[in-house]
Amino acid sequence: MSDITMAGPWMTELEEQLVLDAMRNGWYGEKAYYYVEKFEKEFAGYHNRNFALMTPNCTTALHLLLAGLDITETDEVIVPECTWIGSTAGIEYQHAETVMADIDPIHWCLTAETIEKAITPQTKAVIVVDLYGNMTEWDAVTELCNKHDIYLIEDAAEALGSSYKGQPAGKFGIGSAFSFHRTKTISTGEGGMLLLDDLALFQRCKFLRDHGRAPGSYFNTEITFKYMPFNVQAAIGCAQLQRIEELVAKKRWIYHGYKERLNDIPDILLNPEPDQTINGAWATALVFGKSHAMTRDLSLTELPKLNVPVRPFFYPLSSLPAYPNREEQGRNDNPVGYDISERGIHLPCALNLTEQNLDFISKGIHTLLGQV
Repeated sequence: MSDITMAGPWMTELEEQLVLDAMRNGWYGEKAYYYVEKFEKEFAGYHNRNFALMTPNCTTALHLLLAGLDITETDEVIVPECTWIGSTAGIEYQHAETVMADIDPIHWCLTAETIEKAITPQTKAVIVVDLYGNMTEWDAVTELCNKHDIYLIEDAAEALGSSYKGQPAGKFGIGSAFSFHRTKTISTGEGGMLLLDDLALFQRCKFLRDHGRAPGSYFNTEITFKYMPFNVQAAIGCAQLQRIEELVAKKRWIYHGYKERLNDIPDILLNPEPDQTINGAWATALVFGKSHAMTRDLSLTELPKLNVPVRPFFYPLSSLPAYPNREEQGRNDNPVGYDISERGIHLPCALNLTEQNLDFISKGIHTLLGQV
């Protein structure tokens, strides 16, 4: 079954119809941003937020928020040791200091305890990432950030459809960001969304999004960014949002399919789903228990030999050449992140996966671990 794809979207005739309408009618006058504004309004409403700004991707959404909060070179921003670099790139764009903190060994997110250990007088914000759709203990994290007067930002790029105590991912913190990359649950090819509740912050971020000008004005008062979306992209998003329940249901079907097929293997950990949470399971990650003597790197070599595509668990940020001379400190300060990453992978999560695909992939995991 070499035709199994690692990740990808699920498109239908509805997406085609709305894109065709945007192509035919979405260029002039009031229609020029019709689908952008529609997608923003409906996406904000779905997540119980007041405002939304669509952006070219989630990285730019997070950067826009950091700029809107006036994060500068004198500030520190705490992030999880293990995440995609898009979660943290905006900190560098603002010339602030990126501070990596350790993750929880079960849900792989920041916790109030790991954040608190990293707080200094220069800490201005913390970006909590809902890794692979997992949710942290948001009550404790929110209380901590309020106590220290730190901006709390939620990177919900991977958590569409997840929830914590009835609140959807994307509802936490002063602002949250989503991704609509080709691999995500809702896809516009590329694309992102910033969700906010504060009117003044929304207006500031909207101003920063389009070259530092008031809407409809050609008089620029600051040099800012060009992070504008476009109608055709947003039309896909509008159609995908109409189908959000079935898209999330398919992701959860994949997640539960893996859990059922792999539950006979001892000492492995998949995405958790503790009480009072729902895991949207953008991707199902697997951490090998130490008894298997299986590593991330070895599995990345062996599983493709079985025609099972696989990707690594996110590498520790401090181990990357992009953050030079940080690894020694990272290993000392964030041992859980390094340990989990070195034993973790994530499994195929494409929205076109079938029962037969899940059978084949799961058989490959059994073979890899000698559990045939």
